[in-house]
Amino acid sequence: MKIMQVTGQVGQAETTSTEALVLTHCEGEGLAGQDAALIDRALGGSLRKLAQSKEFEGKANEVLLYHTQGKVPAKRLVLVGLGKKNEVTLETIRQALGSAVKCVRRTKADSFTVTLPSVMPAGMSSVEVAQAMVEGAILGSYQFTVYRTTAASEHTVAGMTFLISGKDQLRQVTEGIRRGVATAEATVFVRDLCNHPANVLTPAKVASEAKAVAKAERISITILEQKDMERLGMGALLGVARGSQEPPKFIVLEYNGAKKKDERPVVLVGKTITFDTGGISLKPAENMEHMKADMTGGAEVLASIRAAARLKLPLRLISILPVAENMPGGRAIKPGDIVTTLSGKTVEVQNTDAEGRLILADGLAYAMRYKPAALIDIATLTGACVVALGQFAIGMFGTDPSLKEQIRKSGQKAGERVWEMPLWEEYFEQLKSDVADMRNIGGRGGGMITAALFLSKFVGDCPWVHLDIASTDWSERERAYVPKGPTAIGTRLLVQYLIDRSL
Repeated sequence: MKIMQVTGQVGQAETTSTEALVLTHCEGEGLAGQDAALIDRALGGSLRKLAQSKEFEGKANEVLLYHTQGKVPAKRLVLVGLGKKNEVTLETIRQALGSAVKCVRRTKADSFTVTLPSVMPAGMSSVEVAQAMVEGAILGSYQFTVYRTTAASEHTVAGMTFLISGKDQLRQVTEGIRRGVATAEATVFVRDLCNHPANVLTPAKVASEAKAVAKAERISITILEQKDMERLGMGALLGVARGSQEPPKFIVLEYNGAKKKDERPVVLVGKTITFDTGGISLKPAENMEHMKADMTGGAEVLASIRAAARLKLPLRLISILPVAENMPGGRAIKPGDIVTTLSGKTVEVQNTDAEGRLILADGLAYAMRYKPAALIDIATLTGACVVALGQFAIGMFGTDPSLKEQIRKSGQKAGERVWEMPLWEEYFEQLKSDVADMRNIGGRGGGMITAALFLSKFVGDCPWVHLDIASTDWSERERAYVPKGPTAIGTRLLVQYLIDRSL
């Protein structure tokens, strides 16, 4: 998908010529803001009458299209609701722009203009509000049409312009645009990767995408092939890949924008299973096609390092992608098999569908070589996460209170919220094996917790957070700026965390 061009300029809404002008309103507030009031005056009070008749009330994500008939330079007005004034957040603004851009697209307009909301969320700057608006607009216009040969794709909105009243605010909005485009672009990149079928997005194709990302300034790449993994002793990753004809890859990208040469890095590790059949412990056929998106975590850490380079963040960042396909076959790993991980710990594989934690075990152990200042893994790890949290929260576990709080705040700002779950040692009783150091499943009870506890055995004492995105990575219906299908939720959380860490 081609990314919308976003610019900012000083100007007044009532005198600006544009195909569509987007104005935000709060519920019960009438025509709050000078822009709406001046335009309403030029329209002979038409907007006020719409509000009084409750044809448009300003409820969250409510949208109304108004043709101006040449009475003002803007051809159309798109009124979009923010909900109640005291409940306006970055997320309600983000959703409002996602809803508004769909309306603009239906008019076949090529571009639109928007002003900052008259009601700003408490404690938030113009930088953060502009960033949220850009994210909502770009992500709300997302389409994936690569494989359609007969159906015409929907109209594409190519441009968005912010109207700003003064030059001082323009500087803030310009920075917000820069951040918003980078985070939205990263999310689009992940959605595209997750939408490609597994016969296209193989481990080799993931490596090719990573090489393309590594062409950016200050990014280097190392790709370990199967023989390299055998030499190092990555028995867990190799075990998962045994049943597939597609050779595994172990991809390491390094971005160095740090001012200090010896700065300890942030390390991101993403589960990258390009298709998950469950292996010998075969999944049910229903919805198995969703398993093309079992590489969401890896796509997100790949997109995050690309965004960090494009934003020129002053930090050192490493993204690690253990990549494999989990298939049944004559050589596939079997329930009861024992693998030796890169760390030297042994694992009895009691369920081959608990493969994500196996490849992450080797990924996390490799990450420890960098002595991370912060280590974050992200994965579509457990069905138990879906049961526990539904579709609106990412499961979070961790060993460092400060890092967990940073992730929580960044997630809140990004609209990709986390909910902390316990990482108590008592749960490890469920992972004890009679024949190895541990087993890879702990039974039905507390499945999300035992999976996270399994991972904790491979991270040493460095600050670590595990994010389980199995609950949020796929949506069964379209929402304001979230499409049906792969959502890429988790991407903006990671990028926002990197931005916040850099400030």
